[in-house]
Amino acid sequence: MKVVIPSLMVQGTTSDAGKSVLVAGLCRVLARKGIKVAPFKPQNMALNSAVTKDGGEIGRAQAVQAQACNIEPTVHMNPVLIKPNSDTGAQIILQGKAISNMDAVGFHDYKKIAMTTVLDSFAHLTREFESVMIEGAGSPAEINLRDNDIANMGFAEEADVPVIIVADIDRGGVFAHLYGTLALLSKSEQDRVKGFVINRFRGDVSLLQSGLDWLEEKTGKPVLGVLPYLHGLNLEAEDAITDRQTLTNDVKLNVVVPVFPRISNHTDFDALRLNPDINLRYIGKGEALGRSDLIVLPGSKSVRDDLDYLRRQGWDKDIQRHIRLGGKVIGICGGYQMLGKFIKDPLGVEGAPGTSQGLGLLDIETVLTDSKRLTHTEGELHLNNHCVKVKGYEIHVGQSEVKGTQPLKLASGELEGAISHCGHIMGTYLHGLFDEIEVLTAVTQWVNGAQIKQQDFAALKEQGLNRIADAIEQHINLDFMFK
Repeated sequence: MKVVIPSLMVQGTTSDAGKSVLVAGLCRVLARKGIKVAPFKPQNMALNSAVTKDGGEIGRAQAVQAQACNIEPTVHMNPVLIKPNSDTGAQIILQGKAISNMDAVGFHDYKKIAMTTVLDSFAHLTREFESVMIEGAGSPAEINLRDNDIANMGFAEEADVPVIIVADIDRGGVFAHLYGTLALLSKSEQDRVKGFVINRFRGDVSLLQSGLDWLEEKTGKPVLGVLPYLHGLNLEAEDAITDRQTLTNDVKLNVVVPVFPRISNHTDFDALRLNPDINLRYIGKGEALGRSDLIVLPGSKSVRDDLDYLRRQGWDKDIQRHIRLGGKVIGICGGYQMLGKFIKDPLGVEGAPGTSQGLGLLDIETVLTDSKRLTHTEGELHLNNHCVKVKGYEIHVGQSEVKGTQPLKLASGELEGAISHCGHIMGTYLHGLFDEIEVLTAVTQWVNGAQIKQQDFAALKEQGLNRIADAIEQHINLDFMFK
């Protein structure tokens, strides 16, 4: 008789406690056991997003979790996606489609309506799959956010699902995090917590035993497992920028990426960061871009505001100096728009209506529109006398009129992107441009002619999913967790 695995929700004591990774690992564990499983996150706030096959938009973490399940991602896996475009406002996306911009107060009231959408998507998944692994958001103990909650215990209570709470011991204060989080929950919420998982532990677990015994005695909840710190684990981050990398002694390519306040889809650079022949540096506020072979301007949720920020940092002058010295520049999505002559926002799609002068490095003009392009893209990249197959995805508002040469020919026959007359500056709307090693090799040849390590990025992601699944099977009491 086949074992029935119930749905389970993973909540965390903090952001970046390990919820996304733990859910991805549990999904892979169950998929390897032949259980038809799907991921689910009721509400996600992130600027890293993915495009589903049917043209919807969801958080990137749920796309990775779907990969762990060996299934295609759908909009029901993340029915509410919040993409901040300022400190107080955000674009709200329901079941894959942008519906409006709201401020924080407005969305807090709207959550009562959004719960209907969340429960509809959850019901859709439970009908199609044997088990659903659910990820919470932030912490369930945020007192100011408990009213109308759809992300953590509010959803768990409504859907009647059990919960485990994960905490990151590498941050310090793990026992206070777990004890305090549980203490701040209501009695009914405490009753549905099955136990705790401690994440990213370094050293001999026997040295932790007295603390585990204390926690279990004080809370009456078991510690279901202690996951070790997995060095070199490479899974796409939900939102936090990861700059860990391993380099060879002889770096072949130096790349810098300026970090905008509203940088989006920085997972575009994981394939660069993980190649040992490439030195990738993220440049933050107050830093100069410095010397490099290649500058990449990333995507942005607020292109005109981030362009102003770029100029306030003096990065426009750094880019001009870089080009005079023979360096190359690539712009992706919002970064591509910045490289053009003008960015026009007559409808106020990303802020106050108006026009911004671009960097003037590509012969393009962009008009932001209230419709968003969401699509998977395949085609050919023609660069420096090389022609390679390319694939990725597009997530952008705005249309760009290109008057110069376009380096990409899409499978539809449409031309895409732009390249400067001097041949040193390129732009494209294509996210995931560097994921294919043939494309990364062609780009490197264009930049400085170097030969880089031929590394399978897709295989690295699969290796990461299997590593966390192996650790879960070894260190977590799965029989009790799913009892």
